Amino acid sequence: MKYWNLKKINQLALEKTGIIPRSISKLFDKFKQELNPNSELEALEEFKVARYQTLASIKYMLVLLIMPILINQISKTFILDPVINYFWNKNSHYIFINESQEERAFAELQRFEEKIHFDTLIGKLNNPSKSFVQKKITDKALEIAFYYSNESSNAIKNILADSISIIIFIAILILNKRQFSILQSFINEYIYGLSDTAKAFLIILFTDIFVGFHSPHGWEIIIEAMLRHFGLPENRDFIFIFISTFPVILDTIFKYWIFRYLNKISPSAVATYHNMNE
Repeated sequence: MKYWNLKKINQLALEKTGIIPRSISKLFDKFKQELNPNSELEALEEFKVARYQTLASIKYMLVLLIMPILINQISKTFILDPVINYFWNKNSHYIFINESQEERAFAELQRFEEKIHFDTLIGKLNNPSKSFVQKKITDKALEIAFYYSNESSNAIKNILADSISIIIFIAILILNKRQFSILQSFINEYIYGLSDTAKAFLIILFTDIFVGFHSPHGWEIIIEAMLRHFGLPENRDFIFIFISTFPVILDTIFKYWIFRYLNKISPSAVATYHNMNE
């Protein structure tokens, strides 16, 4: 019985898309199953297989999500943080690792100086002495330097910790190919089991978020956050080129997927998608 379960799981995991739409093939399978005298036993076995597949997929998804994040935080806190801080503080004359940080730091210091000047003009500061103003500016400059020094060291930690997490993630995929096949089959069964309206809704939601007319603003925020996370210069030309090309490529790939695969698997979902999108 256990052998049959494993065999059934492997069949589900390696299931391919055929010429006949999946909904029609399922209808014939269901009709064939109803005529089978051993249908009750097979239904019980399929339930056990589906239960095992669900539990195994959930466990594997948790491992894929938790392990890289856990390793990332542990390596950053207990290994990278003390090592990077030691070498970074040893070479304390380094504050910035790119020009974008310098521009932001200088702009922040300039705004602070302008604020002091404004407060003096409106009477919030009653005739402050030059030494007082200079001390306030010096303290602010030291505060900004400390902040960006920490940001620079954190960027190096992020690069190393994220690299370790990616290696762990790839290692889990390689060492657990069978579990990945089960997870892939589980996701396919769940997605293809949705109604045509739900499929069309998810397609429209995905396309509007990632390749819709308002998506460039979201992509700009994401790219700036990623560049700052890894300590890379926030080059506006690179960001604009990425925004103008990547969503277009993503939209092309998505439309090809609809044309190549979804039309065969669920043509009614494609028709519903076009009707909802009009």
